[in-house]
Amino acid sequence: MPSQKRSAKPTSIDIKNLKGNGGSASPNSGSSPPTPLTPKTPAEEGLEFFSGALQPGEGPICVYELRLSPDGGPSKDLQYVRLPPAYTPYILRVSIEAGTPASKNGVFKTNFPLDGKAFGRERYAERTLPQDFSKPIQIDLPIAQAGAYKYWVEYEGSSGVRIKGHTGYFNIDPVLKLKARSPILDSSLAVLPPGKGAVVQDNYVNLPLDGLAILTVVSKWMGPIDEWKPHFAEAKERGYTMLHYPPLQERGESDSPYSIRDQNRYDPGMFAPGQLGADSTGRHKVEEILKMAKEEYGLLSLTDVVLNHTANDSAWLVEHPEAGFSPANTPHLTPALELDSAMLEFSASLASKDLPTIIESDDDLTIIMDAFEKTVRALHLWQYYVIDVAREKDSVKASLKSGKVEPWTGPNITNKNVVEVAQTIRQEQGLIQGLGKYASRFGVKFEPEVAAGIAKAAFALLEDHDALAEGWGKIIDVLNVPLYEEWEADTKAALELVRNRVKYARLDDHGPKMGEITKENPLVEPYFTRLAPTPDADPLVYSLANNGWIWDADPLQNFALLPSKAYLRREVIVWGDCVKLRYGKKPSDNPWLWQFMTSYVEALAHTFDGFRIDNCHSTPLEVGTHMLDAARVIRPDLYICAELFTGNEDMDLVFVRELGINSLVRESFNGWDPKEYSRLLYRHGLGKPIGSMDGACMVSKEEIASPTGKGPVRQAVVIPVNGSLPHALLYDLTHDNESPMDKRSVEDALSTGALVAFSFCATGSVKGFDDLYPKLLNLVHEKRRYELSGQEDTSGIAKVKRVLGALHLEMVQDGFEEGHVHQENDYIVLHRVQPQSLKGYLVVAHTAFHKGSKDRGYINPIQLRRTRAKYILGASLEISSYDIPKDPKTLRGLPSKLVDVPPVNVSRKQDDTGPYSEIVVPDYFPPGSVMVFETQIEDFDADLETFCKTGAYDAVKDLDLVDLNVVLHRAEVEERDATAGVYGTYDIPKSGKLVYCGLEGWMHPLRHIMQYNDLGHPLCAHLREGTWAFDYIHQRLSSQIDVQPRLAKPAQWLKERCDRVKSSVPNFMRPKFFALIISEAYKAARQAVIEQCSEFVVSGHSFIQDLALCTVQMHGLVKSASLDPGVATPSLAAGLPHFTTGWARCWGRDVFISLSGLFLTTGNFERAKKHILAFSTTLKHGLIPNLLDSVRSPRYNSRDSPWWMLQNIQDYVKTAPDGLSILSETVKRRFPKDDTWVPWNDPRAYSETSTVAEIIQEVLQRHAEGIEFREYNAGPNLDMQMKSEGFNISIHTDWETGFTLGGSEFNCGTWMDKMGESEKAGTKGKPGTPRDGAPIEIIGLLKSTLRWLSELVEKNKFPFKGVKAKIHGEERLVTYKEWSDLIQANFEKYFYVPLDPADDSKYKVDTKLINRRGIYKDVYGSGPGRGWSDYQFRCNFPIAMTVAPELFDPKHALHTLKLADKVLRGPLGMKTLDSIDMQYRPNYDNSNDGTDAAIAKGLNYHQGPEWGWPLGYFLRAYLQFALLSGEDKKETLHHLHGNLLTARRYIQNDPWRGLPELTNENGAHCHDSCNTQAWSASTLLDFLETVHRLGD
Repeated sequence: MPSQKRSAKPTSIDIKNLKGNGGSASPNSGSSPPTPLTPKTPAEEGLEFFSGALQPGEGPICVYELRLSPDGGPSKDLQYVRLPPAYTPYILRVSIEAGTPASKNGVFKTNFPLDGKAFGRERYAERTLPQDFSKPIQIDLPIAQAGAYKYWVEYEGSSGVRIKGHTGYFNIDPVLKLKARSPILDSSLAVLPPGKGAVVQDNYVNLPLDGLAILTVVSKWMGPIDEWKPHFAEAKERGYTMLHYPPLQERGESDSPYSIRDQNRYDPGMFAPGQLGADSTGRHKVEEILKMAKEEYGLLSLTDVVLNHTANDSAWLVEHPEAGFSPANTPHLTPALELDSAMLEFSASLASKDLPTIIESDDDLTIIMDAFEKTVRALHLWQYYVIDVAREKDSVKASLKSGKVEPWTGPNITNKNVVEVAQTIRQEQGLIQGLGKYASRFGVKFEPEVAAGIAKAAFALLEDHDALAEGWGKIIDVLNVPLYEEWEADTKAALELVRNRVKYARLDDHGPKMGEITKENPLVEPYFTRLAPTPDADPLVYSLANNGWIWDADPLQNFALLPSKAYLRREVIVWGDCVKLRYGKKPSDNPWLWQFMTSYVEALAHTFDGFRIDNCHSTPLEVGTHMLDAARVIRPDLYICAELFTGNEDMDLVFVRELGINSLVRESFNGWDPKEYSRLLYRHGLGKPIGSMDGACMVSKEEIASPTGKGPVRQAVVIPVNGSLPHALLYDLTHDNESPMDKRSVEDALSTGALVAFSFCATGSVKGFDDLYPKLLNLVHEKRRYELSGQEDTSGIAKVKRVLGALHLEMVQDGFEEGHVHQENDYIVLHRVQPQSLKGYLVVAHTAFHKGSKDRGYINPIQLRRTRAKYILGASLEISSYDIPKDPKTLRGLPSKLVDVPPVNVSRKQDDTGPYSEIVVPDYFPPGSVMVFETQIEDFDADLETFCKTGAYDAVKDLDLVDLNVVLHRAEVEERDATAGVYGTYDIPKSGKLVYCGLEGWMHPLRHIMQYNDLGHPLCAHLREGTWAFDYIHQRLSSQIDVQPRLAKPAQWLKERCDRVKSSVPNFMRPKFFALIISEAYKAARQAVIEQCSEFVVSGHSFIQDLALCTVQMHGLVKSASLDPGVATPSLAAGLPHFTTGWARCWGRDVFISLSGLFLTTGNFERAKKHILAFSTTLKHGLIPNLLDSVRSPRYNSRDSPWWMLQNIQDYVKTAPDGLSILSETVKRRFPKDDTWVPWNDPRAYSETSTVAEIIQEVLQRHAEGIEFREYNAGPNLDMQMKSEGFNISIHTDWETGFTLGGSEFNCGTWMDKMGESEKAGTKGKPGTPRDGAPIEIIGLLKSTLRWLSELVEKNKFPFKGVKAKIHGEERLVTYKEWSDLIQANFEKYFYVPLDPADDSKYKVDTKLINRRGIYKDVYGSGPGRGWSDYQFRCNFPIAMTVAPELFDPKHALHTLKLADKVLRGPLGMKTLDSIDMQYRPNYDNSNDGTDAAIAKGLNYHQGPEWGWPLGYFLRAYLQFALLSGEDKKETLHHLHGNLLTARRYIQNDPWRGLPELTNENGAHCHDSCNTQAWSASTLLDFLETVHRLGD
């Protein structure tokens, strides 16, 4: 090369001018530094948009909702998020569930420039998360700027420590604009000729990334720059929208475009003599020609940016050798350089040594490699690994003699053998200097003083210096053993890799056959470039490592740095013309290089529309991010693509999200057969499946305030963000891959080119693919020019490419985003469809993976259901000769001819499923042939999607919650009951029955299907097979109109839409429209539910609303269960699916544990009142029934039920509007007041009345007097498990304590009501948990009632003062307050088990029965012989704490609660028994028919399994006493909400959309549990509503 080109060098650089340090100097640019192409940042323009006024015709804003995990980071699915170009600014909404860990004093941080200023990777904007536990936490971010951004949430952990959540990433596609093009087809589908079809228009349009069709062109094959216009015209005519230019900079001595000599100068060969003038770099000329390409031909520009290396003859390397890796700055390369130099010398000496210089056989190879091995071993490179024994011995003697000894302070090594001593030394980090550094010969050593100290410690009995030195030498010998082994392994590896490389390069048939071995053409490529500017220049400074690549290497590991020994082991497949650049980690590590390369990148960004990052996987991330950040400052909408060879999709994502890579190169020829190629097309080019649902079904609408805090409220469409795959740039052939003739067949170019063009992604090709070049062109050695073949006969497949390329652009711009890929034998059919118009294009491609065949092959007739198809074109490829054209000046393809396939007649047929079009491949359709058709759904109902999306709310807005129970829910048994067995849950073939008949049942599979467009789901297959599901969803509602007439409107709405879909949609589109109908109806019905709820629910977060929906699950109308024996009325089920109908549906205890949460917190006061009044009518013996049985044959066997009812009456009075009035409501008594049992239709039934106040008084009075009775109809007909004694009910009040006590060892009158059933185990008739005596929760509920009534009496709002009681033989009035005070005075004494045994005397405890201290007894006064059960630590005490907190010493209470938090709380509920209790059995199995009495027939129902409903009471109690004790409110709330994370996930993901009755140990599924239980949801609503009120 001319010497003047080599002498030019960049000017020196001041570090102050580095990018990011306030400067932007561009050394040796030859022109002014590039400046940003836009005066304002796009982010700034976005802020102005949101702050500005609404514009006429402005559509709704898109809001992309990113839902974060509880720790504030993305889920695995969301680890990479790709967002669309901001053609119009939009919003990224970050959502976090309230009360989750990340919400605790959380701060959202992102380096997206929310302030509108220029992007800075380390400049973070912050948004403080709202601190509200009851409402959604959302942050709306205004988005208007492309790029790669990261975010995280920083929040407060335990003890106030700030925690950084794991980082998430979102990449925003650039806004690309291109001149519009006219259609390629006329109205009759005829292809318009050049000049009439696909003509470039004057106006610019947005170009989605999928519309990129990139053609790689090599500048030196195009000729000088003023000859490029015909190439532009040719590329445009072939449908390309962007040209990819391998580097145009001045090339190095190898003439490879990727070996750049001067990064800031364009190659002089591109310009005619004298053309540059004052523009010494050529930049302005290049920009002029690229501007012409864009404006006249509609072609954007893409170039490679080469950051990893520079040409080995770059002049600036001499001035800046620190820019490369040399032994001087990277010392471990020293032995690698020695080895490389020895290889060069060996190569030059072969002839003189009478060795073969040309390798013609394996014997020649062996001879040479044997000789080379001797050369390598003669280098004695082991000296870089091992310790010099002689030197070590001498240094120890010298230290001992001088007395400079550092005593050994490590592990004892005295009298250990040398092997043990050596092992100890190896384990001491940093003791051996230079170990593993390979920096110099015998550079591995010990400090003499340290070595002497070790020797003295190891050989304590020796004093002679020589003896100690000899001993030390023996230790060194042992230490050296693995070091010699390491050297030997590295040497063998190096020799083996050299041998393999020589064999490939000089002997293998598929290798380059490099010829004679000489000094200039050495044995293998040299690993180092030797600059040597002067004869005495230091080779350690001026020998720079060449770049290359390594098989299966870690792309994040720089192989030029330790611990890699790639250069020494000869693992690098090296590029001898490229010097690897040494950046360091940050600009200050190598200031000149960072600045120089930054100026290079900035200049490219000013000139080109996009970058291809060369050798991206080996580009250090810190370098790539810095350079691309600088480039995006110049061109914010810079397009970035790359080809990664990491071999790992997760690693690919690291590069994609950090660098902001917009597209990853994917190669068609990676498909080794039609099946694999169809898989690649499906993964990278499908777009979405035809009939996809996410775009239609997953969106919602709302009004949003401006994210800037200024500006108008706008209409918005909210779109949930799903994780993304990296966008694909699918090449039919890349410029560095073998040709179709080598990989498959020449004919396959046509079929592969067609399939790529039909892919919904960016596409790429090379001119040689279109023109049918027979061989891969060598970028370095090829000197010929392209033939401008245009659309002529010599243009290969260009005529078809023209049409398909134009169609590709039209399909992308018109939104043909849905596709279907079908592979059958050697055929691949790809169908593209526009989801709104259902217009499509279909290509039939007969692939040609094998040479020589002309056989038609076989494919079944292609059937297109309810779709018409029109033929557009077809072609096959005939090659007249496969001989490589011999033209010394021009690159030519194989002589070929495109043969038109005669128009194919598309027949119309009909079968049982309806009409269809049938395409039959013609008899002559050889491999490589293609056909293209236009398709259109026949009789397409253009308004169908809109029709399905409208009117749903109007159809359901007048429904009450009972109607909505039918619409949304209804379990199998409920539906059968309500419809006389006609309807049940729907059974989907190969999937099973839904859990609900209503919309919620369908939504469970549909949520997954819609989110992931899983059209292979059994439900979708079922919908394609028939319309049964369409009929079911409305017919089941219509059948119930006579009972619930308001169901007529939703039934009609569903019917109209289903009928229209059935009549107008082909079967393959049914799943989409079914999902659309169901999802729209579901959203409307859910909205109708929420709107009928309290403000707490309406404004609440999703968990609150999900729990509120459980009200609708549980409360409905069935025929066999009612609150009235004569009329069917809505009632509350205890749980689904077990407690749904008949006597098992409605339980007094369950109703009143559930009523507060499900009805009162949600504002459903009327239904709460109906249940209170209904159960008030049933009062008998001072009790209400546990089993209501429609008030026909109620059973009175629960001691706690009346107290739960009284608590709920109290809660109703306090929360319902005019709640106090319920006390004066009159109810008719189901039974006479004398407790006589009469049938419900007996005249005496309902003949007497009482007010609710009187009912309350009667409950208290009867308990004050004592209750003794035997259950009506006692015996096996009533309860086949219970013993006779168990039917005897006994309750009395102890007037010494005020406690009510009752029960016996034969019955179980509280919620822990499991009766033994196993005769085999001997437990039949024996309660698992009798809890006779005074259960703690009953005492709490009693105290709560007495306190409340005392308050009412003081206000003259209750007609009674107290109860009459016989105390010490004297009957007298005991006021409510007196009774309350009596309990208050005795509760702690009788129930608390002191933490300190020294306090036992203060309490009623039996020390020998205490199992755990610092707790509250579960019961006081268990029966004889069962006193131990009083002391069991169970989950009932928080109930008493919640309803009667005044009973508890706050300190004692909080300690007990914190203990329960550790030992009783499970993931979804509370353990029913302490795990250290001998009776603890945590896994419930009611079918167990064994002999273990503890678990047989599920006797352990309440002996450890974790029940859901006590959790809510625990949380309320904990909150109350933590605040009462002065603990931090926010800290406490976050802790308690952390206990709900599992419940949140459960209710969102479980098909029943509720919380289970119970779980087994540690939250494990219990198959005998109800899947959703009323009280499990209810008590959590109680807790969340308490929190809500706390925030008011």
